[in-house]
Amino acid sequence: MDRVMKLASQKAVVIFSKSSCSMCHAIKRLFYDLGASPAIHELDEDPRGREMERALLGLGFSPTVPAVFIGGRLLRLDSTSTVMSLHLNGSLIPMLKEAGAIWL
Repeated sequence: MDRVMKLASQKAVVIFSKSSCSMCHAIKRLFYDLGASPAIHELDEDPRGREMERALLGLGFSPTVPAVFIGGRLLRLDSTSTVMSLHLNGSLIPMLKEAGAIWL
C-alpha cells in the first residue's frame, strides 16, 4: 500500500489502470481532453502490478481499476462514476485547478 500511496502523491493526477480496460481508457482520455497530464500506472504492464492491485483492493477498490487520485487524494471507491459525475456537475475542472493539474 505504501508504494501506491507514494505514487499517488507524486503528480497532481494519478491513474492506476490496465491497458485492456475500456473504462480506464475513457477516464484517461477525459483527463487528457481536459488538458491534464496524469501519471498512468498500467498494472498489467508493471512488474509490481499485482502488488499494487492488492493494495488497491485493500483500499476498498473493487474493481481495482481505474483508480484515480487527484492532488494525492483518492477519489471514491468507484472512480469511473465519481469522475464522470464530477465532470457532469462541473466540479472536476475546479478540482483539477486546485490540484495544479490544469491552469486555464
